[in-house]
Amino acid sequence: MSLTRIAVIGGTGPQGRGLAYRLARAGHAIVLGSRDTARAEVAAAELRQQLEAAEITGASNLDAAASAPVVLLAVPYDGHAELVTGLAGALTGKIVISCVNPLGFDKLGPFGLDVPAGSAAEEAAAIVGEATLVGAFHHLSAPLLLDPEADLSHEDVLVCGDDRAAKELVMGLAADVTGGRAVDAGRLRLARQLEPLTAVLISVNKRYKTRSGVAITGLTQASEKVLA
Repeated sequence: MSLTRIAVIGGTGPQGRGLAYRLARAGHAIVLGSRDTARAEVAAAELRQQLEAAEITGASNLDAAASAPVVLLAVPYDGHAELVTGLAGALTGKIVISCVNPLGFDKLGPFGLDVPAGSAAEEAAAIVGEATLVGAFHHLSAPLLLDPEADLSHEDVLVCGDDRAAKELVMGLAADVTGGRAVDAGRLRLARQLEPLTAVLISVNKRYKTRSGVAITGLTQASEKVLA
């Protein structure tokens, strides 16, 4: 796919930084966003040391969102609505990718939170209004994303959204991140199922001391062409 400029909001956190690393390695220009501009600049410099000739810069979340046509939300759900509200003007007209997982933790382990809008992705869509929301990257392990030796090509990235062209763009980015396959999971409302599934993977990881992912069986080459 063609290269593009991508702002990663929450780019200094593990998930955002891992996705930024993989996307930059594929040749995309990356702007790491953070509440702390200096922290974003330091993180960008560290990634540039790992990836020679990569275009990676740091900025405030607002400046990062304003600077790119594609914006990736990789932030904790706590404070999500407030953050997206503050960025709404900069997100208008953009493709916004949400990998936000609304999770809670108690003595029994992780669980999916009830979100009034249905999901974090739908919440962001309702706040911004004129942005095109796509849900993706919920189930990729941050440590594996940051590991240059980790092979993620066996994992599928499930992508949901209501705009076909935006979803196809994000599916191309997903293939750049993993070197493997993206799967069209359907409409944006299915983020309600994709987001809390992360709690199941965390539970599996703890029990089996691994870093599990998602792979969909039963897709033939013909059906994969339809999805692409």
